[in-house]
Amino acid sequence: MRGKFFGLLVACLLPLGAVADEFDSGLATLWEVLWHQSGTPTRIVRWEGDIRVRLHGVNLAQHREHTLKALRTVTAEAGINLIDVSALPAAEQHANLNVEIIPDNQLEDVQPCVTVLDFKAETKIESATVQMRSKDAWRCAYHEAMHVMGVRGHPAGQTVLSYFPWKVDGLLPLDKVMLRAWYSPRMVGGMTPFEALPVLADQLVAISPNKTTAAHARDRFFIATVQQMHAYANGQGDIPAVVKRSGKATPDGIRYGRGEMSYFLGIAYLEGNTVTRDATQAVQWLERAATMGNRGAQARLGAFKQ
Repeated sequence: MRGKFFGLLVACLLPLGAVADEFDSGLATLWEVLWHQSGTPTRIVRWEGDIRVRLHGVNLAQHREHTLKALRTVTAEAGINLIDVSALPAAEQHANLNVEIIPDNQLEDVQPCVTVLDFKAETKIESATVQMRSKDAWRCAYHEAMHVMGVRGHPAGQTVLSYFPWKVDGLLPLDKVMLRAWYSPRMVGGMTPFEALPVLADQLVAISPNKTTAAHARDRFFIATVQQMHAYANGQGDIPAVVKRSGKATPDGIRYGRGEMSYFLGIAYLEGNTVTRDATQAVQWLERAATMGNRGAQARLGAFKQ
């Protein structure tokens, strides 16, 4: 109770502008987490059952408990059951998550740890593999644990997913918002960014001290973001900051991202997600995506003509 009272007191003492800026920054972080580091917008992928983890590799005794704590923390926030199968015979056959501590001379200096998610369709995670260099495992554990849960972006805000994290030995409030929204009943694997953004934003509103003000800020953010994505999909204006920061985007990747965003905008207008439903705009964006080779858009347009 004392901690909760102190948090409310601090919120009351902060200037309203500072609170609003923090909320807007949080919304921007939640939007950026829906982008892959290659510079393309992504769909929601997540686990639909228990995670069975096998930990192995070098210096395992040094890193085991901290790594497990990170995994237990994120799975608890998500409401997913985590089972450690490391000690079982033929553990590799039981595990759907393999976490390996590797020698310090493996991977690149700019990439001390990596998570690879395996899914047949961009909806449900079938299995995952994590590699962390021994000297970096402590600072990588929570970052990679978030990726394990399907949260693939590297936003700039106050999250362990940032390239310049504010914290490495535990989750920040925005990380908890992401996980709770990602695994809420409202979220479904395969959702587009415009379908997922309201779920993420509403979770942030739910923890805000002034929910009415936060809801208005959320709606303004939706409008501004859609306008920015119009320009991006049309090849106009600046490339989104999250794409620039990744350092891994290529001209082909950006072109692909524009096509994906055109498709996502088409679906948003078709179904009324984040925007007001508008069949004319939906067809225009789907046609643009189709001309750029997006098969989903081509299929949707084909359905319209039947």
